[in-house]
Amino acid sequence: MPGLDDITSGGLTRGRLFLLEGSPGTGKTTIATQFLRAGAEAGERSLYITLSETEDELRAGAESHGWTFDGIDIFELVPPESLLDEEQQQSLLYSSDLELGETTRRIFEAFERTNPQRVVLDSLSEIRLLAQSSLRYRRQILALKHYFARSGVTVLMLDDLSSEANDRTMHSVAHGVIRLEELSPEYGSERRRLRVIKYRGQRYRGGYHDFVIDTGGVRVFPRLVAAEHKTEFSRDVLESQSAGLNALLGGGVERGSSTLILGPAGTGKSLLTLTFIAGALARGEHAAMFVFDEELGLLFERAKGVGFDLQAMVDSKRLLIEQVDAAELTPGELSQKVRHCVENGGAKTVVIDSLNGYQAAMPEEQALVLHMHELLQYLNRQGASTFLTVAQHGLVGDMKSPVDVTYLADTVILLRYFEATGRVRRAISVIKKRTGAHEDTIREYRIDKRGVTLGEPLMEFQGVLRGVPTLIGETNRLLEADPI
Repeated sequence: MPGLDDITSGGLTRGRLFLLEGSPGTGKTTIATQFLRAGAEAGERSLYITLSETEDELRAGAESHGWTFDGIDIFELVPPESLLDEEQQQSLLYSSDLELGETTRRIFEAFERTNPQRVVLDSLSEIRLLAQSSLRYRRQILALKHYFARSGVTVLMLDDLSSEANDRTMHSVAHGVIRLEELSPEYGSERRRLRVIKYRGQRYRGGYHDFVIDTGGVRVFPRLVAAEHKTEFSRDVLESQSAGLNALLGGGVERGSSTLILGPAGTGKSLLTLTFIAGALARGEHAAMFVFDEELGLLFERAKGVGFDLQAMVDSKRLLIEQVDAAELTPGELSQKVRHCVENGGAKTVVIDSLNGYQAAMPEEQALVLHMHELLQYLNRQGASTFLTVAQHGLVGDMKSPVDVTYLADTVILLRYFEATGRVRRAISVIKKRTGAHEDTIREYRIDKRGVTLGEPLMEFQGVLRGVPTLIGETNRLLEADPI
């Protein structure tokens, strides 16, 4: 699991005992199996001691991922025959001390038979039940720890958190503790995340990290930290395929900057980003587009109607377009996809359409702002130009955004509807640009088969951004009624 190795700065320290805890269904057995398989592939002897699952269940679970237990010994610790004897269960002579001692003895015997270098003990809940008291449980765990430590074996113990919430016995004994969690949103699939609670003598990446269980095992997505990624690049000014838009932006957008496009539904935010994608491909660069809201087939048809052949761009292997299902994709996985496009695919232009859909994948607004801050900082440090769209609520008049990220973006483009001479028209303006000068005018624009066409500055109007402007000059300087 490269992602987990990244979080723990290399993996699990050899010869130490680690605790992997989480409620049932969070992926403990899957991670433990991957840990042993990695050892087997490296030529190390591995042992899986199971007290909770049968060997058949373990093998069936491995087969669902396309795995085998080749090179891994499985020791199924079945209950003593006395537990199956009804008369013995009711006898006053029955003692959990005898059963706990028998369990420990059989674990040591299995270990000595195989002499492994990696061991998984699944799970601690059975040992805790046999111990019946926290003192005896701690003594038993310490005995196991010292026994394994003398052999220099790396041990991963699993715990299903069936004990009291304040039981931290294993946290103080283990060299490192990893907790798995599963969240169930009101809509969509379950979300899983993990956190390293403790790791003695080792720097690790703190906080929560998303992970998924797919066919083939667990994939972990380390939390993105932009400060860890820095590259050198030239901050050139990049042009779009629209001369009028370039003029409005003071020549274009700077490489390694982020641009936010705000506007109500239907103003052409998605199509406007395509002018920058086309400009990137014309320069021989690669681009990536992540679409949350629109079905790709419809987007391809709409783009073709305004002069952008997205299918040809995709076929050229220089444009990646991916449909994102916000109900299924975790924010960590999206960040990983973006990183893959930039670091492995060489994408220099990245479009996220839209933040409304991205917000649906987030548990709360504040988390979205933090994720976007790290993602934009990362992309800027990689020399990638990022374009984000946000659909505002309303059509004319006062507009409200579902989340305010205008302060994160380097450039903000504002789109508006307005009514003039009996027609619904569109206006565009640049209200912020950190990286240089830009026009402060408001221009009418049209998106047609020739792409994006901008008109003259609306100097004769007042109140365009409110939606119902007033003509204060002698000429209106509006675009022709019939498309060119």
